[in-house]
Formats: sequence, C-alpha cells, structure tokens
Amino acid sequence: MRRCQGRGKYRKRSDDLRVRVRRKRPNARGRASEGGRDARSMASSLYVVRQWISRLGQRMSAFQLNLVPLKEPLGFIKVLEWIGAIFSFATCGGFKGKTEILVSCPPGAENKTVTATFGYPFRLNQASFQSSLNVCDVDWKSQVLIGDYSSSAQFYVTFAVFVFLYCIAALLLYVGYTNLYRDSHKLPMIDFIVTVVATFLWLVSTSAWAKALTDIKVASGPRIVQELMPCKKSTVICHFGSVTSMGSLNVSVIFGFLNMILWGGNAWFVYKETNLHRPSNTSAPHGQGGTAAPPGM
Repeated sequence: MRRCQGRGKYRKRSDDLRVRVRRKRPNARGRASEGGRDARSMASSLYVVRQWISRLGQRMSAFQLNLVPLKEPLGFIKVLEWIGAIFSFATCGGFKGKTEILVSCPPGAENKTVTATFGYPFRLNQASFQSSLNVCDVDWKSQVLIGDYSSSAQFYVTFAVFVFLYCIAALLLYVGYTNLYRDSHKLPMIDFIVTVVATFLWLVSTSAWAKALTDIKVASGPRIVQELMPCKKSTVICHFGSVTSMGSLNVSVIFGFLNMILWGGNAWFVYKETNLHRPSNTSAPHGQGGTAAPPGM
C-alpha cells in the first residue's frame, strides 16, 4: 500500500511538471516569433534606407552645368539676393566708429580730447573713453557710452549670413540639378516656404536694426555730454567734438529693405514652380479640347 501511494504521488508530480512545461512552451514560441518580427522589420528598414541613399547618390551624381536658369527670373533674382545679403552683413558687421569729446578745466586750460571707440555688435555700455593724458584728474576709463544694441545687430547680421549660404545652395541646385529641381514635388515647395519666411524675417530684422541704429546715433551724438558724470561738475567743461559718419550703417538698412522686396517678388516665380500653380496650367488644354459650341450661340 505504501508503495502504491508513493507511486501515485510521483505520477502526480510528473503530471504537474508536464503541464508547467506545456504552459511555458507557448511563451517561448511567442518570444521567438516576436524576435523574428523585430529582425524582419529592422532588415526592411535598413533596406529602405539603403535604397534611399542609393537613389540620392544617383541623383547627386547627375550634376550637369546649365546656365539657362540664370537668365530666367528665378535664377537671376536669386543672384541679386545673394549680392544683397553680402552687402547687408558686410556694411553692418564691418563698421567701426568713435565719439570725441573736448574737455577743458578752467581757468585758462586748453581743450583736450577724450575718445570712445565702438563698433559691431554695438555694445556701447562697454565702450569706455580713452585719453593719452590725465584730463581734469578724471578716470575716463570708467566712463562709458549708454546702451546695448547687440541683439538687433547680431540678429540682422546672422540672418543675412544664413541667407547668403542659402542662396549659394539654391543657385547650385538651379544650375547643377535643374531637372531634379523641376521634376521634384518637394524641392520647389520647400523653396517657396523658405522664400516666404525669409521675406518676413527681412522685414522684422531690418525694422529692428533700423530702430537700433537710430538709438545708436542718439547715444553716440551730442546727447552723451549731458549723460557723463564728470561733465556735470562745475570744474569740468565738456563740448561735443565729433562722431564717425554712419553712412555705411544707413546703407545696411537700405539693403535690408531692398532684400525684403527682392524676396517678396521672387516668391511669385518660386510659386510658379510648385504644384500649387501647375494644375492651373494643365487644366487649360482640357478646357480647350471640349466640344464646340453649336452655331448661333
């Protein structure tokens, strides 16, 4: 009897182990199938990426120099935009000027000159006055101009540089990959969106820079004499001397607004290359090929 009971317990344990193994087997199979699916998806994605890279390489290798787009408004205006961007950041970023003040200490003292030099990016609050001599026992190095206009100036110059680089890339696409540009549906649309955004940013950046330039002229002009603390003393007499002409900065503002006009006008010619304008051209032959009107109409 004891042997029979022991054999029965052993059989029950073995049956339980078999059931557990059977339950675990489907999970292992499911994990194996999921791993196979992941490997297949990875392989398919890699295959798609390789195909895309190969197609891109074939398209980029099809470089053919074609100067005809430069004779059309699309390419010709892009060249003008490229030149305008150069003048914009060159006239603003390359400026250097100075403000001179004549200082005298009565009685009978001669006028002596103190100078503050400033330039791009026009942090005037860091432009201190300098003098070769000790004028009226004043530490002129601690005296600075008023205002910080670096944000507007740097925004204007940085945007002009980005436009310069984009014009180079666009001209390379127009001249070297003309067929790729006109056969593609995405490239003309991207070009059109960039053109519209650039027109708006030219307006914003130039307006901000024009306002900053007005404030720079005021801060570096005769008004600075009233703001300097040593000039408010009775023992020191200050007269405004001169300030460097800011004609090049005025030219930068003019070129900014000219660039806005160029980009706004070029938006129409870029728009004509997109799919938004092409359907209107393809619908004309269908209208012309309709049935003729009956006589007498």
